[in-house]
Amino acid sequence: MNRRITSFIFFTFIATTCQAARSRNGMDIGVCYGLLGNDLPPATQVVSLYKRCQIQKMRLHNPNHEALEALRGSQIQVTLGVPNEEIPNLANSQEAAQSWFTTNVEPYVQDIEFSYITIGNEAFPDQFGPFIGPAMHNLKNVLNEYNLHGIQVTTVVNTAVLANSYPPSAAVFTAEAASGMLDILEFLSDNGATIMVNVYPYYAYAGDPTNVRLDYAQFSAKGPVVQDGALSYSNLFDAMVDAFIWAMEKMGFPNVAVAISESGWPSAGNGIFTTPDLARTYNRNFMNHIIKSSGTPKRPNTYMDAHIFAMFNENQKPNGTQQYFGLFYPNMLPVYPIFP
Repeated sequence: MNRRITSFIFFTFIATTCQAARSRNGMDIGVCYGLLGNDLPPATQVVSLYKRCQIQKMRLHNPNHEALEALRGSQIQVTLGVPNEEIPNLANSQEAAQSWFTTNVEPYVQDIEFSYITIGNEAFPDQFGPFIGPAMHNLKNVLNEYNLHGIQVTTVVNTAVLANSYPPSAAVFTAEAASGMLDILEFLSDNGATIMVNVYPYYAYAGDPTNVRLDYAQFSAKGPVVQDGALSYSNLFDAMVDAFIWAMEKMGFPNVAVAISESGWPSAGNGIFTTPDLARTYNRNFMNHIIKSSGTPKRPNTYMDAHIFAMFNENQKPNGTQQYFGLFYPNMLPVYPIFP
């Protein structure tokens, strides 16, 4: 086939796939841009794909400068991560925090809207956990010096920091996590900042399909599945978020906002639990749930920032499901039609 005709068909297909996003004047939801692949398209093409699909937000797990250059003037809101291994350096030295900012944020801050800077990804409560609080303080001091008060400094945790989450109202943080969470939540509360949580109903379902209903995990249940006092849950995602909120409340922080740093469903890698249809159903329903700003039973009608994981399948992730969370193949064709 003629290359020009092939290109026309490709971009027509992409445009059609993203058409529903345009009709909503842009999606108020983000997509994580992971870079653990040796066959991914250039960052300029990736940013163009975000824009064609009217995806308004991007999460970068680390300050990739090719991606940051491509984002200049894009009007895409960016969540930028400090890699886990760099956290101790930022924690131990105000000068190191200044240097990180000077290298990775200052050159771009006039051309990119940074919403959050996240100190690590699931770095807590492991070896980097004790350094997260001091690193957040040091980086926040730098932002304040530059009057960049609109950029929130936070961290990303996963729901494994909960000792139990069923029912949601019984949730507490693990003993290992409790003291460190206190420091993190005090910082966030004092600064009016948001905690970011990776929430994956997929793993709960795949780990116990006998007791976790598929429709409950995929936002497809027709009515309540779990009753927790006066609160009714028809989807597992809300129950997981509320469990985290209950745990924070029990530590004395009832008002710290929650954002979803990652959520998604793999399209392959685990037999019957991972198919393109299951991935499409979850991500479409998750997207609609977030866009409606319906909140959770414990915090109804509350807006949450949220990101789907991830933009592309990444072949340098560990073997198995982690390689198949992408909405798109590296050639930028959709894995499944996420936009109905």
